[in-house]
Amino acid sequence: MRRVLYPAYEARMVRRMPTDRLPKHIGVMLDGNRRWAKAVGADTAHGYQAGAANIEPLLEWCEEVGVEVVTLWLLSTDNLNRPSNELEGLLRVIEGAVASLAEQHRWRLHPVGALDLLPAETAERLKAAEESTRDAPGLLVNVAVGYGGRREIADAVRALLHAEAAKGRTIEELAEVIDVDHIAEHLYTKGQPDPDLVIRTSGEQRLGGFLLWQSAHSEFYFCEAYWPDFRRVDFLRAVRAFALRDRRYGS
Repeated sequence: MRRVLYPAYEARMVRRMPTDRLPKHIGVMLDGNRRWAKAVGADTAHGYQAGAANIEPLLEWCEEVGVEVVTLWLLSTDNLNRPSNELEGLLRVIEGAVASLAEQHRWRLHPVGALDLLPAETAERLKAAEESTRDAPGLLVNVAVGYGGRREIADAVRALLHAEAAKGRTIEELAEVIDVDHIAEHLYTKGQPDPDLVIRTSGEQRLGGFLLWQSAHSEFYFCEAYWPDFRRVDFLRAVRAFALRDRRYGS
């Protein structure tokens, strides 16, 4: 019955979407892979693989409604402290997922995060995926690996200080003129629009350090489904909820 009803329901939602109020940049926290695996009686590695398999459909759904930028949080800086055997398995899944996306040459991949904290092989594969998709025609996809919002802000300030020092400017001179735009110019996502909508799966209702700077005026949508179970209908509900909100931008 669901196979019959859901496509019709989804099609109706798409037709009724207010096209002038849809998000251009969506951030997604792909949460709940391990809990999904436990719930279905599988091991953690299977959960990560199932989550990776759901990334390509998500990007297609985003294209369908006119999204231009997607930021996927695949691995946090905190995750780097997981047991080595689990972390190594997760990194292999991420490398495989990114390579698969790159091979299609449909989307421009851009790694964001503290790549210096990652194993050299992982960092090189992420950089290679970015280079090979530089001219791809579709979405800009930020792949957040080894990412933490506090670390990003600290790195941005550090980069700003180095850049200004190279120009011969003193700390005192910089302190007189520094503003939010100066810092924003050195974020991992510099030059990109801030996310309009941030989606987190698995029922958790917190940011956990995701896009702390960029999400100051974002709308948030928390979905109960674990990431591997996140469906097109869940995505459309999130986008519809965003479109119906009265955005005040902090006012």
